[in-house]
Amino acid sequence: MEEVKQIVGDIRAGNTRPIYFLFGEEAYYIDRITEFIENNVLQEEEKGFNQMVLYGKDVTVDDIVGNAKRYPMMAEKQVVIVKEAQHLSRTIESLTAYADNPQPTTVLVICYKYKKLDKRKKLYKAVQKNGLLFESKKLYENQVSDWIRKTLGSKGYPISHKASTLLVEYLGTDLSRIYKELEKLFLVLPKDTEIMPDHIETHIGISKDYNNFELKKAIGERDVVKATKIITYFAQNPKDNPFVLTVTLLHSFFSQLLKYHGLNDHSPKSVASALRINPYFVNEFQTASRNYPMKKVSQIVSHLREMDLKGKGVGANALKQADLLKELLVKIL
Repeated sequence: MEEVKQIVGDIRAGNTRPIYFLFGEEAYYIDRITEFIENNVLQEEEKGFNQMVLYGKDVTVDDIVGNAKRYPMMAEKQVVIVKEAQHLSRTIESLTAYADNPQPTTVLVICYKYKKLDKRKKLYKAVQKNGLLFESKKLYENQVSDWIRKTLGSKGYPISHKASTLLVEYLGTDLSRIYKELEKLFLVLPKDTEIMPDHIETHIGISKDYNNFELKKAIGERDVVKATKIITYFAQNPKDNPFVLTVTLLHSFFSQLLKYHGLNDHSPKSVASALRINPYFVNEFQTASRNYPMKKVSQIVSHLREMDLKGKGVGANALKQADLLKELLVKIL
């Protein structure tokens, strides 16, 4: 993300702001910026007296302001980091008076995760004028594969399309969780190694052959034998392959397929844009559309909603995952 690079570049050059208000749904970038400030604004010998970490659930806004107004000891600046500041959402506006006139020798970092700051309020305008506002937005699923490729590329690791998709299918869109898994690869693979599904299976523990990505593909191709093998594996390894996750991913796939049927332009570029998917996977929808007419797709979406409820114990007498998976496959195929 270019905005993050700019923030980091300015801090590295010594151009810090008196307030960094970091907010939004994606915790990963909030954590990375905070970590960079924590490690790079002060010299190691300055941190003992001049760097402190507070937690929103343990302090008040008055406590934060009191600490921020202190003068640094034997250093040009002090750093005050407030983690979990979202716990102060009811009183955060009272930080406005400080934001209007922040202490120039303090770098105050507010980590306001999973929340938004109201642009109409005075605090937003005060920080915008005197500090820095950064909104960390959640990435769409189709953007996460690109993020994985760029992140690995910056570390010197290329990755195949299938491997990056496998990670997204299994780990979702939580960038912090994905990065923790990628760190396992950094430890065991030499640079310039192209990361393949085999590496994912060996070092992260995601089966390259028996996963939701392969199940979705097999169902789209109406490959009954392959789909049956995969759900049998899922039934034997329920903890690693939760039924609810399988239903959710299939529901997303068939909902997109329904949208595909409604498109006037089926060119790869248009489909990728409309469905918010990587162009690499457009052919899967082309294949599935031939196997599942619009009417059938509508029925499947309805069945998947029903199966989702059953998987959560609604309208079913504690069916085993194996039985749920068999029923799911029958209803689709």
